[in-house]
Amino acid sequence: MPNRRGLAALTAALALTASACGGGAAIGGDGGNAHPRTLTYWASNQGASLADDRRVLAPELARFQRRTGIKVKLEVIGWPDLLNRVLAATISGQGPDVLNIGNTWSASLQATGALLPFDPRLLTAIGGRNRFAPAALAATGAADRDPAAVPLYSLSYGLYWNRALFRRAGIPRPPTTWAELTADGRRLTGGGHYGLAIEGGNYAENAHHAFILGRQHGADFFTADGRPRFNTPQAVAAVKQYVDFMAKDRITAPGDAEYAAQQSLQDFATGRAAMLMWQSAASSLKAHGMPGDAYGVAPIPFQTANASGPTRVDSMVAGINLAVFRNSQNRDGAVKFVRFMTSTAEQKTLNAAFGSIPPVKDAQDDPAFATPDLTTLRQVLAHGAAPLPQVPDESQFETLVGTAIKDLFADAAAGRPVTDASVRAALTKAQQQLPTS
Repeated sequence: MPNRRGLAALTAALALTASACGGGAAIGGDGGNAHPRTLTYWASNQGASLADDRRVLAPELARFQRRTGIKVKLEVIGWPDLLNRVLAATISGQGPDVLNIGNTWSASLQATGALLPFDPRLLTAIGGRNRFAPAALAATGAADRDPAAVPLYSLSYGLYWNRALFRRAGIPRPPTTWAELTADGRRLTGGGHYGLAIEGGNYAENAHHAFILGRQHGADFFTADGRPRFNTPQAVAAVKQYVDFMAKDRITAPGDAEYAAQQSLQDFATGRAAMLMWQSAASSLKAHGMPGDAYGVAPIPFQTANASGPTRVDSMVAGINLAVFRNSQNRDGAVKFVRFMTSTAEQKTLNAAFGSIPPVKDAQDDPAFATPDLTTLRQVLAHGAAPLPQVPDESQFETLVGTAIKDLFADAAAGRPVTDASVRAALTKAQQQLPTS
């Protein structure tokens, strides 16, 4: 049966993020192999469009069908809808056989019991735990439980900077500290151009940057036993620093407060903004007409130069995991599909197509992942990335804190003051909205 706290948290998250279709049998039963010749697969949007994903995935799914005789029915789901759809399936018990999940949701979905655990037997069936990079495995569920999913695509945050705009402003290199970024941003702002593009209306992006800055300030948004603490002084300082790019420093356009569909990528690609903090943006920037030699990628700045210790975090462990729905009616086929998608050959093909980093170690040596931008992002993932808290309420953290920051950006865009007190009040309200255990 599902964990009651996890199910309560996800039910509340579903109400917060908008309703989705779903109904029927409750979760908790086990699937089987009643439909061995077909699989349904929900893929997340990794490319420049849903159509782009279908174009990349179609030949790979056809290859899987030729090898196994199993037809895969594909649906690519955009990020604004994916969590809603997954939560609805989790609550109703009616979902796909295999699905992509944001790796930050792993522990929350694990707590419901709706996903098939990858116990030692299943991990052996897909080639073993040791094939995967440790950083990627750290974001597959609670540390003391079998993984709820396995890594499919790995990502990390980097600072994208426009080479021509930096040259024009007389800035020789990308910033390494936030003070440098703010100073550079002011020099790059003017005449309808801004120093930094952000997605202020995107709750997930907001929460990710709150986590990164939070770790740099020494904040932990959850205690060791999973209790929330969203409104500590360190957390308030982190969130205020992020919102202040618009509210105080004015290096971010007020209109960015409404961005929630990757408009910041377009602003960066077209030169309206000189810097962008994003996960593996190369394929999307190319789709917007920006060639790879027009920008550089550096690590996200730190609070101080030569940062070290537990605050030396410049990314969350980002990426996509591949999960099997416990109620699958082709469980054996689903496991075969996971093995196929995480094979070295497929990892090279898919991650190269989407501009991400293979979490399978054997695939990382391919020259496709030795480009300057991916080399930087791989180093960040290996040395500076920390997983978001692997606790049942993690998805609620993203939704609630990310939405609170969205509202703070709306205040900044409207010219209303953003103070320590208003940030603390917003984070306190977010914490109070968590369901009780």
